[in-house]
Amino acid sequence: MTTIGFIGSGHIGGTVARLAVAAGYDVVVSNSRGPETLGAFVAELGPHARAATATEAAEAGELVVISVPFKATRGLPVEQLAGKVVLDTNNYYPGRDGDVPDLADGTVTHTGYEQQILRTAQVVKVFNNIFYGHLASLVRPAGAPDRSALPIAADDERAKKATAEFLDAIGYDTVDAGSLAESWRQQPGQPVYGPPYGSFDDPKGTPAGADKIRAALDAATR
Repeated sequence: MTTIGFIGSGHIGGTVARLAVAAGYDVVVSNSRGPETLGAFVAELGPHARAATATEAAEAGELVVISVPFKATRGLPVEQLAGKVVLDTNNYYPGRDGDVPDLADGTVTHTGYEQQILRTAQVVKVFNNIFYGHLASLVRPAGAPDRSALPIAADDERAKKATAEFLDAIGYDTVDAGSLAESWRQQPGQPVYGPPYGSFDDPKGTPAGADKIRAALDAATR
């Protein structure tokens, strides 16, 4: 079974780690404070999980989930992520992350910018458009009529296939949103960012199938 590395174990990263373990994956989790602070989380996840540094998580993972604030992307372990499929959950928020002119004027997408930093890694935009509570509660088995879908964007077809297989295993269908140049369609402020899965006030969320997600992506404007 594939090992999933996690750089960042907060709301989204932690939720994906829980779903991965429930689906039978081994996980290696990390955060910015050090593996010694993850004891309770690893105990919750059970024997398929261990804590490590970000560098160790990157080395161990066959897929690696990056779930840190956008401003921290320049500190990622580039060498250890080389050639790997990297699932990018990040969103750029100027008030938190500072001014990045290329992002502000649309020269590059959030994930395209991260792809430049990570060089040979195959970066996939995913998990960025859904509230973590809904991500946890909307899991459904394959073929369920109320199964939700998540959009993904990437430049590498192998990376898309690996991501779709992982999403299927943890309980979600996939909608191909195109290349990283098209990933602006799932950035904050676009129709697919949040609303398809219901209000944040509803902890269970609302199932959003592939057709609904495609329509939201198609409705995106710049």
